[in-house]
Amino acid sequence: MKKDVMKIGIIGCGNISACYLGNLGKSPLVRVDAVADLIREKAAEQALKFKIPRVLGPDELLKDKNIDLVLNLTIPAVHGKVALAALRNNKHVYNEKPLAAELREARDMVALARKKKLRIGCAPDTVLGGGWQFVRKQVDSGILGTITGGTGFLIGRGPEKWHPSPEFFFKKGAGPLFDMGPYYLTALVMLLGPVKKVSATAKITYPVRTIMSAPLRGKKIKVETPTHVCALLEFASGPAITLTVSFDGVTPGLPNLELFGEKGCLRLLDPNQFSGTPVLLDLEKETRFNKFNEPFQANSRGLGLVDMVMGIHENRPHRANGDLALHVLEVMHGILESARRRRTLSISSDCERPKLLPASAVKWMA
Repeated sequence: MKKDVMKIGIIGCGNISACYLGNLGKSPLVRVDAVADLIREKAAEQALKFKIPRVLGPDELLKDKNIDLVLNLTIPAVHGKVALAALRNNKHVYNEKPLAAELREARDMVALARKKKLRIGCAPDTVLGGGWQFVRKQVDSGILGTITGGTGFLIGRGPEKWHPSPEFFFKKGAGPLFDMGPYYLTALVMLLGPVKKVSATAKITYPVRTIMSAPLRGKKIKVETPTHVCALLEFASGPAITLTVSFDGVTPGLPNLELFGEKGCLRLLDPNQFSGTPVLLDLEKETRFNKFNEPFQANSRGLGLVDMVMGIHENRPHRANGDLALHVLEVMHGILESARRRRTLSISSDCERPKLLPASAVKWMA
């Protein structure tokens, strides 16, 4: 193995792990050396499928001296606990979103990583995809003039209809805001910079949900977090954005995200995707951007992790970083707290907009 190849251990072998395992196997800079899961059979299945050398228990992996970086794909409720344990064992960490369920844990993670000179990364890295990089260039070029506002919508019937084990979606640290909100908020921060103030309403529409998918069909879920959230986000750079995320309805045809300004409206992409077709609307015409040359337009989950590894080697900041993820987490907590207290709240954290990602920035394909 080359000296600069970083050995990765993955904790959590659920639905999303296959995408990471497939993509990380393409990069010459990383090697997945071990996988772990509380259900050992899940880890063994992924190890066999993706030719991973070792299957360990979660605690074994966290303490293993051969592992340089932990990719944390556990459920949101334990993101912080697992990440803190990895940092205490002197390992870099890349978390699935959100960074943690609790703000205190996330702040402790960022502080500990800084103290130990370790790196924290966090999904989503969809904003590093070709579609979003193209949109960023358009926004930075002034295509809309002064951006005054925008909207975001994520409205659907809930994961109990399709996910094989959906209960965690309705617990603290999840719900539509903490599950899908990081995609929307990270995209907006990447385009506009940090959020200054939030105000919101939120509710649990159905206190009990019934799983409709196999293998748990018919099981009842007690809902513990809001499933319908409406927020107003005031950005430090000026724009005010309204965002609605919900597991409680169906609204075909609404745009995922759009920004508007003095020169028109830019209808953006699905924030859960790396690419798509942005549309510019003005008073006279509609312009669909069907083709652009930015790299990483396919599903590239793990791209942010590889950029983090490159950042470690080159002694430069990485893009999907802990400060960005902490800011997004504070915004989400602020939204729920604003809804509870029925007042506008200020956001104390800050972050920089991630720099653009040229093709030369990461060694993605072997």
